[in-house]
Amino acid sequence: MDTALDAEALRARLVAPNGPYAALDVVASTASTNADLTQAAVAGAKDRTVLIAEEQTAGQGRRGRTWSSPQGGLYLSVLFRPSEVPPQQLPWLNLIAGLALVRVAQSVGVEASLKWPNDLLLGPKAEKGAGILSEITAGVAQAVVVGIGLNVAKLPDDVQPAPGGLAPTSLEDAGAAELDREELVFRLLVELAQLEGVWRNNGGDAVESGLLEEYQEHSATLGERVRVELSGGVQLLGVAQRIEADGTLVVRGTDGVDHGVSAGDVVHLRPA
Repeated sequence: MDTALDAEALRARLVAPNGPYAALDVVASTASTNADLTQAAVAGAKDRTVLIAEEQTAGQGRRGRTWSSPQGGLYLSVLFRPSEVPPQQLPWLNLIAGLALVRVAQSVGVEASLKWPNDLLLGPKAEKGAGILSEITAGVAQAVVVGIGLNVAKLPDDVQPAPGGLAPTSLEDAGAAELDREELVFRLLVELAQLEGVWRNNGGDAVESGLLEEYQEHSATLGERVRVELSGGVQLLGVAQRIEADGTLVVRGTDGVDHGVSAGDVVHLRPA
């Protein structure tokens, strides 16, 4: 695999005045970039602060799960403070990160799609290549930390399937034409800033910004039979119908009623 990321080179390309970010750091190892950047947000870190780790020892997933972070991947978090955006639109940051990942995967020749709300699927088998975890920082006005874990290098044989049985994969395993991690993280952060900027400039309106249309175009969930695992052990079975303007997934249940889902684990079911 290639060498460690060059923080100075990335800052020269991505941090103001040459780029869209306020600050960027690369650390060799940390428990969780999301946890570190959440602490930084409380301490006053600026909008669009980036933290990248070569390795995470306790990467976070949804509902407190751990995220496997083998060497050779990209593990980063970005702090956004979109004060112009209504709070109810903040969940879109999770979906925006997914769109940035799709663009990056496609740029290296890998087929990519999105499983709502936080998984990047790669290759014709639609295996999981990346996860996203967005967290609103408690007690800090309009501060959201968006964490991304992207598998780049070939995965070790002992990496376990994701929740819901999704087999893990990586850009290399999916046949990527390029594996320069520094170039990949640069592209990812540029795409993320561009997408988030358009969304923010439109006051968080995903329709006006074109993001809803782009997300639906790349959705692997819409039209699928799904099981949504909700809080309290409740399950919703049905067919995914559409994404609403606020990022909510609408599932038509077996009762024939449309149910809006703002958070939950979605499992794609095989055809009956």
